[in-house]
Amino acid sequence: MALSPVAQFALARQLRTAEGAPLGDVFSFVSGLYFRGKLAYAQRFAQPPDPSDPVSAGGVLVITPNAGLRSADTPISLESFKAFAGVSIDLANPAYRQPLERGAGALLAALGTDCEVVLLGSIASGKYVEVLQPVFGDKLMFPAAFVGRGDMSRGGLMLRCVLSGTELDYVPIAGALRRGQRPPKLAPVRGILGQTKER
Repeated sequence: MALSPVAQFALARQLRTAEGAPLGDVFSFVSGLYFRGKLAYAQRFAQPPDPSDPVSAGGVLVITPNAGLRSADTPISLESFKAFAGVSIDLANPAYRQPLERGAGALLAALGTDCEVVLLGSIASGKYVEVLQPVFGDKLMFPAAFVGRGDMSRGGLMLRCVLSGTELDYVPIAGALRRGQRPPKLAPVRGILGQTKER
């Protein structure tokens, strides 16, 4: 829908401009509740050691299919969006894996020795973990409450945390149980889908 040259909603029009649209907004449109939850949660709770450092990007970075780690505020064009769609997120695909490895290495160098990296993406499969864990080692963490939850449940959980101001507990990915029994369904929360971005 956003790729249509006749689409007239705001994001589609913004993608067609020379300035482009913020990466976080584009991914939120494509992925819906799941990515909206991740983005709102990261913007609410990120604590980078140096908020002005361009590599750590204020602590909110997005894994892209072909450009490694990028700030959620990175402007992308319609051509960039189309290029994302043409790359498979597959560990065997160097077009995906190599930029992510380079970006992770640069981030590790920028963070120093005391900062943890929290992965808010899928932890059940290896598509992110198998690339990032060798780079960050014990610094790579994830919310323990993710175990057993699907994408939508994780997105809903993170939006609830933003609304309540409650940060999740993190555990190291190395050696952790990443698959488990599905937890109880989250109770409905009125207005959660209208949750706005925190900055």
